[in-house]
Amino acid sequence: MNYRTFEKTGQKVSLLGFGAMRFPTVNGEIEPIQSQKMIDLAYENGVNYYDTAYGYHDGKSQSFLGQALKKYPRDSFFITNKLPIWACDTPEDLERVFQDQLEKCQVTYFDFYLLHALDSEKYAKCEKLGAYDFIKDKQAQGKIKNIGFSFHDTPECLEKICSEHQWDFAQLQINYLDWEYQQAKEQYEILCKYNIPCVVMEPARGGALSNLSGDANQVLLDYAPNQSITSWAMKYVASLPNVLTVLSGMSLEEHVLDNIKTFDEFQPLTDEEQALIQKALTIHKKTSLIPCTECKYCIDCPASVNIPEMFKIYNNYMLSKYKDGFVNARKEKSDCDDSLCIECGACMEKCPQKIAIPQRLKEIGALFQEFTK
Repeated sequence: MNYRTFEKTGQKVSLLGFGAMRFPTVNGEIEPIQSQKMIDLAYENGVNYYDTAYGYHDGKSQSFLGQALKKYPRDSFFITNKLPIWACDTPEDLERVFQDQLEKCQVTYFDFYLLHALDSEKYAKCEKLGAYDFIKDKQAQGKIKNIGFSFHDTPECLEKICSEHQWDFAQLQINYLDWEYQQAKEQYEILCKYNIPCVVMEPARGGALSNLSGDANQVLLDYAPNQSITSWAMKYVASLPNVLTVLSGMSLEEHVLDNIKTFDEFQPLTDEEQALIQKALTIHKKTSLIPCTECKYCIDCPASVNIPEMFKIYNNYMLSKYKDGFVNARKEKSDCDDSLCIECGACMEKCPQKIAIPQRLKEIGALFQEFTK
């Protein structure tokens, strides 16, 4: 296993971190035998960073992870948890939730502890409730070793959070799609500016980067036929020098084995390999997305269908594979309804990209119906 040094303490942190949010389940419950086997396999192969949260698996991830790690010496692994500010309405709630988390994880302290999923709204609530001072106090008591936050918002919001408090680490969503698409590059650079080590979440974009379109996959397979498509995504973020560990939400034993192989043999990507990833990503976007440029020449639809917006919603889904986001975006806009289309063809006459618009609208509608059955 490849390790990174956590400069604050000099401790070695495995470059692969185990994200305890996607354990295999049976009837909605964590399947204990297979999940324990995955934890054991990771631990035996040098993984020492384990990440859980209050809401993972409806709150059951914490208890399972605590029990799964209990047989190992406490100083042989790092356990990470997060404060769910949305579950707290008073300062007293902070203490209640924290004590509950210690109990469920069967530990007396957390090695790493975060304010969870901060954006501008949640950060404002943290400030109102004194959440930062709360975790600093727990750190002084020895119940938290390192304090940080995870983040989902704009670079401007991240700059504000980094500048207003002292942090030991932070957790960002970084992958080779979001590097530009969701401004991950700017966010990573902000952490570097403030000398804050970065923990990476969603390196494979929730699985979206584990299987690209066929031609895009082939670009990577031709170069390295014995490497998984997922491994390219993992190596992309691990090649960033300020990354402390890369979290993987593994749900199968084969995921653990593949990640162990990737990080046992890890070498930073070469310039040639970086270029191959960009080539594969370009092909993937072209073959998976509707080639709409949002020129809006089709906007004068006789049936008032917002065609560019429908294509945008669909393309966002194809990049993220986030079903709820697709469904919610479609529901929120009454003019993004394929059933309004009268198939008059007026839009196709105006489309510079020669998109078969009525047919593509039907495909989007069919996808929406499938997800809302």
